[in-house]
Formats: sequence, C-alpha cells, structure tokens
Amino acid sequence: MKWATIAAKKRILASEQGVVIKDWGGRLPIALIYPNTYHVGMSSLALQSLYGMLNARPDVVCERVFHGYRQPQHHAVPVSLETQRPLAEFAVLATTFSFELDYFNWVALLHGAGIPPLSADRDQADPFLLAGGPAASANPAPLARLCDAIFIGEVEEALPRLLDVLRDGLTGTRHQLLRQLAGVPGVYVPALQKADEAPQVHRQWVKDLDSYPTHTSVFTKSTEFGDMHLIEIARGCGRGCRFCLAGCLYRPPRERSAASLLEQARLGQPLRSKVGLVSAAVSDYSQIEDLVSGLLDNGMQISVSSLRVDPLPEILLSALAASGARTLTVAPEAGSERLRLAIRKPIRDQDLLEAAAAASRSRFAELKLYFMIGLPGEEDDDISAITQLVEAVAQVFPGRIVTSVAAFVPKAHTPFERESMAPIPILRQRMRELRGSLRKIGVRMKADSVAWAGVQAVLARGDQHLGPVLACLPSPSLAAWRRALQEHGLENEQYTRARGPGEQLPWDLIAMGAGRGQGAGSQPT
Repeated sequence: MKWATIAAKKRILASEQGVVIKDWGGRLPIALIYPNTYHVGMSSLALQSLYGMLNARPDVVCERVFHGYRQPQHHAVPVSLETQRPLAEFAVLATTFSFELDYFNWVALLHGAGIPPLSADRDQADPFLLAGGPAASANPAPLARLCDAIFIGEVEEALPRLLDVLRDGLTGTRHQLLRQLAGVPGVYVPALQKADEAPQVHRQWVKDLDSYPTHTSVFTKSTEFGDMHLIEIARGCGRGCRFCLAGCLYRPPRERSAASLLEQARLGQPLRSKVGLVSAAVSDYSQIEDLVSGLLDNGMQISVSSLRVDPLPEILLSALAASGARTLTVAPEAGSERLRLAIRKPIRDQDLLEAAAAASRSRFAELKLYFMIGLPGEEDDDISAITQLVEAVAQVFPGRIVTSVAAFVPKAHTPFERESMAPIPILRQRMRELRGSLRKIGVRMKADSVAWAGVQAVLARGDQHLGPVLACLPSPSLAAWRRALQEHGLENEQYTRARGPGEQLPWDLIAMGAGRGQGAGSQPT
C-alpha cells in the first residue's frame, strides 16, 4: 500500500481553495471518509456537498480522510487531511460509498487506525461508524455487521436531525444512541433489527433540489475535474434502463431550475470559468438550451458528465466544442439493437451514427464508446455486433475511437436484481474475442477486470455473512478474498447465481418508494 507523507498532505492543503479548518473546542468532530484516493474522492459531488453541509454547522468540525494517507511516526496510521489527526480521535467516522469495491479500502483504513472493523468488537471508546452513499443504500447487508448505522438514500433533509442526535447522544451509552438514531427517517441500525420482525427502512429523497445546492465546495487541481466547477443539474433518470442502479435508487427524476444553476455557476466563476454539468444524462435536462445559453452569455465554458444520443442537442454539442472539449463520450451498452431493446436502452444504430457524424462536424478528436458484456439475454452474435457497430462508427468519425468494456453486474433494486452474473470463464473468453476483433479494425479497447467484477457482484447482492469476510482483509487481493470466503464457508457462486421469484433478498428491508420497479419482470416508467 502506498501512503502519502505529511509534507505531501500539507502541499495539497496549500493548493486547495475552500478548505475549512476549525478549532475542535466544543464541536462534534466528524471524519468524512472517501475510501479511495484523493484524486478520485475530490471528483465526488457527494463528498463535496457533505463537506460543505457538515462544516456549515457551527457545532460540527468535519475533516476529510482518503485511502492512502498516514503519519510515518505512527506506523501507517491513517489521518485526516486538514489537521493530520488519527481516525481514533474523531467521535464519528462518516463514510460515503460510491462503489462496492471501496469496502476493502475502508476496512484497511480501520485496521490501520487500530479500530476493530466488526461492531461487536468495538466499545464506547471507539468512534461511531456511520455509512451512506449509493452502494450502501442499495444493499446495506454486507456492511451490517461492520457499521453502527447506515443512512439509506439522500441525506440532505434528514441531516440536521441526524447531527442533533449524534451530538447529544454520544454523551450517553452506545445502546441509547442507537435507539435514538433508529427514530431518524432513513437510518438503518443493524444491531436493533431482528431478521424476522424488522420494520422496513424507508429510502429518503429530496423533494426540492433547489433547496440544496450541490456543487464543488473545495477546489483543487489534483483531481480528474480539477479545472472546473462541478454542479449537479438533475437527480435520477426516467429512462428505465433495466441494469441501472442510479435510475432506480434516485427515483423520482428531479431537476434544478436553470436560474438556480446559473446562480451557482456565477458564485464559482471567480475560481473556475469552466462548469461541469453533472446528472445521469445531461442531454435529458429539460431546460438545457436556457442553461447552456446562460452559461455562454456569462463567459463560461462547459463540460458534461454523460450524454445520450437521443437527443443530442446541437447547442450543447457546439458549446462543448467551443469550450475546448476534445472527447465525446456515449454509452451504447450493447452492440445490437435487439439487446439494447431488451435492456430498455432503445438506441438505434442510426442514432449512434448520427451522433458520431455530429462529433466529426464539431471537430472532436476522440469518441469514447462504453459497452457491457454478460448482459441477460446476450448471445454470441451480440459480441460480434459490438465490433460491427464500432466499424460502422469509424466510417463516419475519422478521429480516434476508444471502447471501454465492463462486465455486467446485477444490482439490488434494479429490474435485473434476480438475474445471474455470467460465468467468469465466459466473460474472459468474450473479452479476448472482442479485444482481438477490435484490434483488427485498429480500435483500442479498455477493459475492467472480470475477476474483480465478480467480487463486486458478490458485494452488490451479498448478505450479512460477508461482514466477517471483509473484516479479516486488511490488505485485500483476489487470492486473499477467495481464502477468506472459503474460511467462512462461503463461495462466490451462492451470490452470483440467479434468484427465484419468491426468494427473499438481503435488501428487502429497504422500502424504495417513489415508483420503485418490482423485480426482473417489471416495466419501469
């Protein structure tokens, strides 16, 4: 494991704008953990917005913790970025989990801090472990024996009450605090839940996004989007793609007003003249023309998180090109129209070809195409269809084409939640075949690890038995993961298999609400 020195941390702090450093006297000290690198974590709007909201409270001091920082004199003890304090000195360790594989980094941080990962092994003197984020909200079961409490859904509206309970309750016993937290909407307290009689925990969601601006609060060059001011323009997606966790977890789809977004952009303009528009599908935003025009009129440049090709607004494409964007990214997901229809992403080949031609006219230098393999209903012809589609795109786009390919992982609460994951040997074979056929037409292919995708599938649909497995892995590897599963009498296949229509699921304790699709046969709206 590589660790940054204290000197490196201080250099990072010196280069940041918007960092908050408070005196600890009389305040609730919270370590806000993003269990990945600083470079990745500082691109997270969840981390950025939580940092701003927590430090807006005068009775709270919040400091960031990332995977990879330690104090040399403390033998690799992880510390906060702001004041280099060890994790054990904080009253609360609040972690936002965007990805299941970050569970391993989080456990490594706990081991490095000398904090027992299993909640049953901690006592009153240990920090209180609180988790949230999309991975934990979708299926908290693998973390249930590790965390003291897990927040399900969007925390903005519940945060004031949650902080009040933590501030007042930490002076009493841990059991008393857990009971008080169980009364906060959206809080799941595993220690108080009985498997047979547990009430459902209702996912929380924000009714009025304009009431909670979500944008960059700490600016740094040392991150992927360091040259821009990130702003969330919408939350959720109404498209209903059957594989997509975000589309199900963030229902119903909501938008921010163009006026509020332009005001956020103006506030950040002295620090960044480029605005990064963030949502599940920026081109679906209903006021995109007004927003783009307003940003351009104020002399700002534009970048986007993701685009669909149906529609692909000309004003947005022109604005991206004028802002210096050199790469356009779209996600066909599957090679054939048949399979795209089956997964509820009904993009026609012609839509993609027209988007590629538009990218060429706007002089984009690179086109990135995202695909998945192993989707339910996939056939051999669907793999060769990827190469055929890419070859057709190359006929209308003369620039560089890069394909990114990942294995499909079934996620909780999606219409595909009961589907099996394709066997690893088949996925590897199809990756090899696809890489070879794309190489023949001169197209570069990037591929995620199939083996680690299998681990992700286990964690995404796992149960409470995985807690002790995670807890014993201070420095994970695939071999260590397999050994730990075997030692606990578990195996990957019991989690990656298909689930029967009447089979109880580990995440059934979560009440999604707001139009949640029911199972693999549902028809999301």
